Amino acid sequence: MSTTAAAPSSTMDNIKKGPIVAALLIGAFVAFLNQTLMNVALPKIMEDLAIGANTAQWLTTGYMLVNGVLIPVTAYLIARFSTRQIFITAMSLFTLGTLVCGISPNFAVLMVGRVIQAAGAGILMPLMTVVFLTIFPIEKRGQAMGTMGIAMILAPAIGPTLSGYIVEHYSWRLLFYIILPFSVIATAIGIAFVKNVTRQSKPKLDYPGVILSTLGFGSLLYGFSDAGTDGWGSAIVISCLVVGAISLILFVIRQLTTDHPLLEFRIFKYNMYTLTTIINMLVTMAMFAGMILLPIFLQNIRGFSPIESGLLMMPGAILMGIMSPITGRIFDKVGARWLSVAGLAITAITTWGLSRLSIDTTYGYMMFIYTARMFGMSMLMMPIQTAGLNQLPQRLNAHGTAMSNTLRTVAGAIGTAILVTIMSSKLKTHLADTLALGQINPKDQAAMLGATADATIYGVNYAFTVATWMTVAAMLLAFFIRKTKPAIEPTPVEQQQKANATA
Repeated sequence: MSTTAAAPSSTMDNIKKGPIVAALLIGAFVAFLNQTLMNVALPKIMEDLAIGANTAQWLTTGYMLVNGVLIPVTAYLIARFSTRQIFITAMSLFTLGTLVCGISPNFAVLMVGRVIQAAGAGILMPLMTVVFLTIFPIEKRGQAMGTMGIAMILAPAIGPTLSGYIVEHYSWRLLFYIILPFSVIATAIGIAFVKNVTRQSKPKLDYPGVILSTLGFGSLLYGFSDAGTDGWGSAIVISCLVVGAISLILFVIRQLTTDHPLLEFRIFKYNMYTLTTIINMLVTMAMFAGMILLPIFLQNIRGFSPIESGLLMMPGAILMGIMSPITGRIFDKVGARWLSVAGLAITAITTWGLSRLSIDTTYGYMMFIYTARMFGMSMLMMPIQTAGLNQLPQRLNAHGTAMSNTLRTVAGAIGTAILVTIMSSKLKTHLADTLALGQINPKDQAAMLGATADATIYGVNYAFTVATWMTVAAMLLAFFIRKTKPAIEPTPVEQQQKANATA
């Protein structure tokens, strides 16, 4: 597939970066605010729509899955259409999805709205990364990506507390009505200010690749999610995992043999890009799972109100927002290795701390641990991704961004599904073991509530233990990160000369 090329440097000098950056940051902020509003609201939505945790988590994992499926297509879209066209389309889809969510009478309609929202957000995020990589020189990319991180982190600072207040005093549907005007404003700013910064070509879209990737990622995610309800031995679960695995194998083979790949898997010949992508996948799995598991524990087990749940998460999110540009500047000077090692060490210790929760764990302790965890996370996401992308030649920026964001998003969705499933499975097993001991009368409602709470705490702690080991694995890999510069590829003339010399 033809890839996106940067516009000529003279054109870059004539383009006003400020309005383009502002429009993209506002769009990203709205998309991330939407995601963080949902996490704290999940317990209330579960109660209102009479659905369980495994069903409710689809509002988050399904959203991320659609993101993951659509992100590969953005390399094609960025090559085929202008920056302006893609941004306006993405924000329009997100706005429409937000409206559908707001008026949704049941879970099915709400899920449809989330899918439409995800279609817009899935295009928007990689577009922003490619634009930033295009308009900023490599020596300023750390600071630029840190600035991009402000929008990505400021939303979690505001989202949980705002969501908690709204859900506690009003209907959860109001959350979407609050986002709607901001989404409309972002679209209007895009219409007014966004200009094209990439060259366009006429690439071909790999339709079989789209089908195989959708079937593969979708089947795997459904299988992992349904395991919490039907068990790992279920015929449906096994069938979905097998179909998903086979589809993804065929997808990779297809991408390596076609002239117009949806995702350029040859990009993994760049070792630092490969390493940082794996690390980011592990970090994302641990991070997203924690953002869902903790609100369930706080509200359903400890009985904290939604706003108290949101306030607990706010200091950590604010700290991430403050640290993001600082981390970007540090990255420009020292690189990603020691930032990543330090951040992952803090994240591993604090995630382990969350695996020791009990019915008596204080609110202050949980706030401290969560805030420290977010501080560790602030050193990771953008520096690690930027370190990998910096190794790529500029013609592969779009493919590198698409691959990185696809795998990270799908890892977040599947990681969340796995850890929520682990929580649900361990809950059921622990409760069954407790009843088997005969110490509790199943007809004693108060005793059963207490046993269920204990089993839920056990499940949450076990899931956080697994997340801890994911983080430890990422930390060990981070020691191998090193500073790189964009690879210099031979020109067509040099390639021909080399071929002639070989001949």
